[in-house]
Amino acid sequence: MAEEPRPGADYAGRDLRGADLARADLSGADLSGADLSDANLSFATLAQATLRDAILLGADMARADLTGADLTAADLTGAMLTRATLTRATLVGADLTGADLTGAILAGADLAGAVLDRADVGGAIMEGTRWVTTTRPDGTVTGAG
Repeated sequence: MAEEPRPGADYAGRDLRGADLARADLSGADLSGADLSDANLSFATLAQATLRDAILLGADMARADLTGADLTAADLTGAMLTRATLTRATLVGADLTGADLTGAILAGADLAGAVLDRADVGGAIMEGTRWVTTTRPDGTVTGAG
């Protein structure tokens, strides 16, 4: 990324593959449709950020703050979200296949229609998480409603 990352910035549709955004403050930023594959977002602040349809294949988001972030239909296949905070995040239709959510906080998150096949959710906090037609880590699908 040529410019310094900043809160509320518009990075929609940008190619940010492999970007080093560790500890960056991107709260409220628009990253809709951005390609962040293999990016380092560890310890980054993405609270209230919009990541709809973002590509985060293999991204390192360990300990990132995604409180209230919109990750609708985001591709998080193989992403590392170890101890990330996803409180009240929207992950509707997101693909978290093979993602590492060990110790993540997903309290109040919306995972309706999300795919968590082979995801590691060991120790994750999921009180109040919405699981409607969600593919769980063991491959089973929750019921509708």
